[in-house]
Amino acid sequence: MPNAFVSFEILRALRHRAYRLYFFGHGTSLCGTWMHKVALNWLVYRITGSAFMLGVVHFAALIPTFFVAPWAGVFADRLDRRRLLIATQVLSTIHAFALAAIAASPHPSVTLIIVLAVLHGFVNAFDIPARQSLMAEIVSDRDDLGNAIALNSLLVNGARLAGPSAAGILIALSGESVCFGLNGLSYLAVIASLVAIGPLRPPPSRNPEPAFAGFKEGLSYAASSVPIRHLLFLLATVSTLGVSYTVLLPVFASEVLHGGPKTLGFLTAATGLGALFGALYLASRKNVVGLLGVVAAAAMSFGATLCGFAFSTNLCLSLCLLAVAGFAMMVHLAGNNTLLQTIADDDKRGRIMGLYTMAFMGMTPFGNLLAGGLASVLGPEITLLICGGALAAGAVVFAFRLPAVRRAVRPVYVERGIVTAHGPDSRIL
Repeated sequence: MPNAFVSFEILRALRHRAYRLYFFGHGTSLCGTWMHKVALNWLVYRITGSAFMLGVVHFAALIPTFFVAPWAGVFADRLDRRRLLIATQVLSTIHAFALAAIAASPHPSVTLIIVLAVLHGFVNAFDIPARQSLMAEIVSDRDDLGNAIALNSLLVNGARLAGPSAAGILIALSGESVCFGLNGLSYLAVIASLVAIGPLRPPPSRNPEPAFAGFKEGLSYAASSVPIRHLLFLLATVSTLGVSYTVLLPVFASEVLHGGPKTLGFLTAATGLGALFGALYLASRKNVVGLLGVVAAAAMSFGATLCGFAFSTNLCLSLCLLAVAGFAMMVHLAGNNTLLQTIADDDKRGRIMGLYTMAFMGMTPFGNLLAGGLASVLGPEITLLICGGALAAGAVVFAFRLPAVRRAVRPVYVERGIVTAHGPDSRIL
């Protein structure tokens, strides 16, 4: 079976048995995850009618990652990542069924939803660094790591294309509770795949030093690395100012485009379609050479496209703009992830992924709160224009720093055999 995938360059990571099992199990679960996200947005907006409360719920769900993920990365470098993920998937299953019960009640409580969001945020703070750093264990060939990350993004966005559309229909027919329940069942596929993978090689480091010392070592390592430091800073900018646009989609669907849950599903699916093509583009790349410039351009394009979407009142135009935004967002997020995992030392990858999680999901709640608060005062259009413009400006600043980043990353690429010291590819990092 592995040989069946070798001839397809874009699928080359599937030749690894462990990754193949994880790929199909995770893919099954992701459709449920995206149904869950759309249903949660619509449930909160239905019972509160408030853009600000949408921001509060998303803030509650993501803020634990800001404080916990860097510490969780220490444990991802020390513990059995596969067992850690099994535990987080079991807890996520319980969370989904609890939300299904709340949504099915006659008077859903937004307070309970917020409490559950915070609790699940703590689970995700451990889940994401372990999940990201697991890639290097289930893909034994370093040359296939970037392809595995891109294929994982392909899964996420394929599910984003199918899940929200299905959620819009199910919400209209049966309510949000069905979406939460199906998501709970979908986690069983991930758990089964992780059990089937079996024991993996031990993590790169079994350092017995105290956790705080490991935490400090990870921070010092990231701060002293010019490429890691700048990539994390740009990622935090994208997460704070760009990714938060999703919290405003119910408002755009209802108040700007005068639609309902189906419109929200279509908007989310359009982003997923663009992101799907973004993941395909990354999966087709042979290595990381030139990827630094790509992630900078993607961040600029993301911000500019959000500015255009802010004032679109036509559904077709809005769908097209969100597809472009989805492409740019995915190329930046997955490309940034690939670069960080490529640059990071093996024994510090979990901690770097913890910082990645903090910069990505940990900064998003601040953006969600900012977007929700500004939208309640200035309206969703002006809010998105401000955020998109600021994001594009931040990407321009990163672009000016690219020469210094490339100089710093060149010896790392040479050491790992990605480029030759004096070859033509060493000039286009």
